[in-house]
Amino acid sequence: MSERMPQPTDPVATGFVEAVLVVVADIPSGQVATYGDVAALLGTRAARAVGTVMARYGSDAPWWRVVRADGRPPAGHAASARPHYDAEGTPLVPSGDDDGYRIDLRRARWRA
Repeated sequence: MSERMPQPTDPVATGFVEAVLVVVADIPSGQVATYGDVAALLGTRAARAVGTVMARYGSDAPWWRVVRADGRPPAGHAASARPHYDAEGTPLVPSGDDDGYRIDLRRARWRA
């Protein structure tokens, strides 16, 4: 069964987008939440939908504070996110993957 992807003019979609952006705006400097964490705070398991919202509408939000479940920065944005993490003092650990680092979720994960 496939889920219907809400259209931007859909009031439910608009409400979800706004809710995601409000949660992301609340994440304190130097801390992060995973896509799943944001979804859980909204009472859903729709981590991918959170990712879609961030990709489409999150450019004015602190997008770097929403990371993948394993602590990697947003896909394709490791280089542009790194200065934000450094400026905010977000705890990082080196990694052997293409990103070169991960966020230390044990120390940086935000709990609302």
